Amino acid sequence: MSVQFGKCNLDGKPVDPRDLDRVRSVVTPYGPDGEGYLCRENFGILYRAFHTTKESRNEVQPRVSGSGAVMTWDGRLDNREDIIGQLHGKVSADSTDLEIATAAYEQHGIDFLARLIGDWALSVWNPKDHSIILAKDLVGTRHLYYSVENDHVTWCTILDPLVLFANHSLRLEEEYLAGWLSFFPAPHLTPYVGIHSVPPSCFVRLGKGTHRLSKYWDFDPAKRIRYRDDVQYEEHFRTVFAQSVRRRLRSDGPVLAELSGGMDSSSIVCMADALISNGVADTSHLDTISYYDDSEPGWNERPYFSKVEEKRARTGCHIDAGSHELSLSGDRQFLATPASGRHTSATAQKFAECLLLRGSRAILSGTGGDEVMGGVPTPIPELEDLLARARFGRLAHQLKLWALEKRVPWFHLLSETLRAFLPPHWTRVQVHRQPAPWLNQGFVKRNRVVLQGYGGRSKLFGPLPNFQENLSALSALQRQFGCDPAPKEPLYEKRYPYLDRDLMEFIYAIPREQIVRPGQRRSLMRRSLVGLVPGEILNRKRKAFVVRAHIDAISKQWTGVMKICDQMMSSSLNVVDANRFREALQLGLHDPHFPIVSVLRTLNIELWLRSICEQGIANGFASPNSDGLSRPLEEHPHKLISATKVG
Repeated sequence: MSVQFGKCNLDGKPVDPRDLDRVRSVVTPYGPDGEGYLCRENFGILYRAFHTTKESRNEVQPRVSGSGAVMTWDGRLDNREDIIGQLHGKVSADSTDLEIATAAYEQHGIDFLARLIGDWALSVWNPKDHSIILAKDLVGTRHLYYSVENDHVTWCTILDPLVLFANHSLRLEEEYLAGWLSFFPAPHLTPYVGIHSVPPSCFVRLGKGTHRLSKYWDFDPAKRIRYRDDVQYEEHFRTVFAQSVRRRLRSDGPVLAELSGGMDSSSIVCMADALISNGVADTSHLDTISYYDDSEPGWNERPYFSKVEEKRARTGCHIDAGSHELSLSGDRQFLATPASGRHTSATAQKFAECLLLRGSRAILSGTGGDEVMGGVPTPIPELEDLLARARFGRLAHQLKLWALEKRVPWFHLLSETLRAFLPPHWTRVQVHRQPAPWLNQGFVKRNRVVLQGYGGRSKLFGPLPNFQENLSALSALQRQFGCDPAPKEPLYEKRYPYLDRDLMEFIYAIPREQIVRPGQRRSLMRRSLVGLVPGEILNRKRKAFVVRAHIDAISKQWTGVMKICDQMMSSSLNVVDANRFREALQLGLHDPHFPIVSVLRTLNIELWLRSICEQGIANGFASPNSDGLSRPLEEHPHKLISATKVG
């Protein structure tokens, strides 16, 4: 993924080239393949390239259009052929993604954003009205941050320069921390007040006196795809899934695919092999990387990913994930977010070695398969749809079938279906969304909605409940991607076939009973991929997840963890109750329901707070505490370095 940094003075004053020069050392490690630079009038931009396709190597960025607009692009345009056809000879098959996107902007204006399918982030400077447009793709796998001051706006595809070179002391965004401690924060947030993230499927227009956020595209709840029989659904799925994988195989080097042994990653690898074998993929070689842990009870993926390797007659890179290390030491390197910690474990080092040895810059991931393809075999969305459409006969029939499958009384399923339409505070079934018990009660009260996952109830009228559930699952993924740090050391670009817009449009438009059926988890995938994916994979049960290794890592560093609990910065900020956190650790390590994810995130927050405090990055929350006062970091015993500017 390439990186861009830009600045525009809204008062019309010229941009000082030194403002671009001083960020060069920060952005260069993310873009080792060359630099683009433009600084004129009140606008300046610095671009560093990281190439993953043959077309990208011909890009000259930023690109100045015939009208004088300046576009800078980080991404992969998947529907190149379609847009080229719409532009009637203005670009060709040899044109770069940037050239195609620029020509589309020249022809269609801001409406061009809705036509772009792929993973991308872009900026457009319009010299006619001196405005800036910042936009991101549907899912938000690329980052794009911006900060608006009284007289200028700065933006970047990584967060670091906006934080390190702020000309004022920063305040922490409490809602972001609450989101990080639960189900990830809203995608427009960053940890810092005044620094924003462009939300997925949205664009921001910035100019003198203008700061407007708009959504340029969304799924159509009225779209329906109905066929006469299962075969037609299966054929359509194979077509859009193959297209999605083929799009993500566009690379001028070998592609690496994560192969866990589950249905999601195995299906991607098998489909990619078929496309390469048929000569319709833009790469000639696909390698795999697999993780195993022979010591983890109930988590043995080796037999399953070995079946895929046996089918493709090629062994991939195998990494032992059994040894987890918990880094509790301070890190002098700047950490922009709680997720930005350096990965120095043996597992991370082996991954880096594998990536560099194979020369891969693109990685295929099965993330999103569960959320899109019905990985959780619940009947509730289907039953909600039947209830909303008043199809009571069909509802009674499906209740009976699902009750037999789940081995529960049918009225229990009906009760659960009805509860989905009620406000959460009317029900008592939200146990899995309860905040961690060691969080400060005032913090919980102020951020309850966030800590419960931004959840709501299904609406009886309007879009079908299943469609609402699909958008909710996508929103959770968007929040997760918003927290992922940009890869560094080594650099790579991750690609997600299950999050292709055309594939998701198809899945969202077909009946729920095609996705999941009683006794048939992932029914459509299983039926469609027979003969392509080994039967052992298609017929396996849900995968287990590693838990014990993380608990063991805490046990091995127990003294260090307890030392952290003795003087927690998150406690001085009234986020965590240190005593209750310590008690939870002492009582819970042998509890099979120990909330290990919440524990690890709490430790991440604590270590990150210490890091930014020691470097003087921020000085407290902007949100008021219960006493109406903002709690500054200066109250913590750690020395706070004065930081109006770093660098």
